[in-house]
Amino acid sequence: MNEQYYDTLLNIKTVGNQKGFNKSLHYHRYEPTPYSALDTLFNQYELKSSDCIIDFGCGKGRLNFYIHYFFNASVAGVEMNEVFYQEAMENRKNYLKKKKNNENRIHFHRCLAEEYQIEPSDNRFYFFNPFTVQIFMKIIKNILVSVEKSAREIELVLYYPAKDYIYFLENHTSFELKKEVRLQPFYEHNPNERFLIYRWG
Repeated sequence: MNEQYYDTLLNIKTVGNQKGFNKSLHYHRYEPTPYSALDTLFNQYELKSSDCIIDFGCGKGRLNFYIHYFFNASVAGVEMNEVFYQEAMENRKNYLKKKKNNENRIHFHRCLAEEYQIEPSDNRFYFFNPFTVQIFMKIIKNILVSVEKSAREIELVLYYPAKDYIYFLENHTSFELKKEVRLQPFYEHNPNERFLIYRWG
């Protein structure tokens, strides 16, 4: 099944070349998670409609629309790039033509990831290696402060996980590895081709 199939199904545009690089060395070039990888992940990892998923570095919103369409969960994307944010909002408008009356369950925020205000309902957080570990550490701190104020189970989903992300989580936090989802046959040649899911609480 090709990438264009899902874009057509969801009435969005996320396929094609991505524009440019970020000026800051702390933020990496945007690249959407392949739809085939999402299919593999969600064959082994279940979301509930009561979950609220935050995608840091969401780009054009591919993950958000995919999750909302298949799980009817609340989704929010955090994006610092103005061009990608506007494209995500355009995708939202087109997606909602097909999925009417869902406006309050799909949101996008244009801000730095570490400045996003974690909501008490946010309980799943997605990272496709969007920035350096220094930014990642700040976000984890924000998440844990939120959990102190409003206790709940938290899960992190890391795609193509950076070694310094893993080291930080396993040596400096109480997050525990819940599941690994390997993307075959790619994993045999590149051990980064996997998802890691960490749980708190």
